[in-house]
Amino acid sequence: MSFRAGHYFSLESIDNSPEYQNNYVAIDYTDFSTKDLVRLWKNTLQNGIHGICFSIYEDGQKPGSIITVEQVERRINILKPYSKWVRSFSCIEGNEHIPKIAHQHGMKTLVGAWLGHDLELNEREIEGLIALANEGCVDIAAVGNEVMYRKDLTEEQLLAYIQRVKEALPDIPVGYVDAYYEFSHRPKITEACDVILTNCYPYWEGCPIEYSLPHMQSMFESAKNAGHGKRVIITETGWPSEGGSLKGAVASSDNAMRYFIDTQNWCNQNGIESFYFASFDESWKVGPEGDVGPYWGIWDKHEKLKY
Repeated sequence: MSFRAGHYFSLESIDNSPEYQNNYVAIDYTDFSTKDLVRLWKNTLQNGIHGICFSIYEDGQKPGSIITVEQVERRINILKPYSKWVRSFSCIEGNEHIPKIAHQHGMKTLVGAWLGHDLELNEREIEGLIALANEGCVDIAAVGNEVMYRKDLTEEQLLAYIQRVKEALPDIPVGYVDAYYEFSHRPKITEACDVILTNCYPYWEGCPIEYSLPHMQSMFESAKNAGHGKRVIITETGWPSEGGSLKGAVASSDNAMRYFIDTQNWCNQNGIESFYFASFDESWKVGPEGDVGPYWGIWDKHEKLKY
């Protein structure tokens, strides 16, 4: 996930009509101390969340590192008391252990095949996804993540991968993950998906924390409208706990807690499936995402619960 230039927050982008607000009224944090926030944040987490994005890399690791069964087992054990679902991003280099171990621990899985410029690696990812599904480890299959945003493949190439996985796995919902606006911009891809898998990040659009929940709701509604009745899942949403700011969006512990509380309450009260980004801080992300990159986790890089 990286900053999307050209898609900035504006007040005009927020629709305050009832379908956007649904049944949740955001909390007024005016008189909250940090201690109050921590208490409410902990209660929200302990009440359980629908899903979480699995952060696989420890210090000294990065994409391309080979991950062990023991590392995945340890982190799944940390997550399973809090989340029903886990999302993985790749099917090779040890990532294939995530859905297997998650299922062994009674968690459901949204399993992704990571696609990019390298067609040989893409082939390994697609074959890995199909193999995991045939082993009974995949509840939802995601073919690619932000491929259109990065321009790694053509639309026709991505559609061919999606169709191939759908034909191989007729009994499993298959979708593609990208930013909310891509689903209205690319109707062929939206039509090909069984389920709409949308990433919604008010932070990356420079949205102040005060407007972050209604802005995220608008993002969700955009993907929902593009899907014309299809199931819509928020595959990533979150807020960094440190690392600076982007326009009006400020990375801080208080803002990260506020965003987590509001998004979880809204999703829970309206039956919206979401995967929080992310489980653990990851140091390697300072490269692709700048100073905020390593600080999206609910747990820190030492696997200790924050706050």
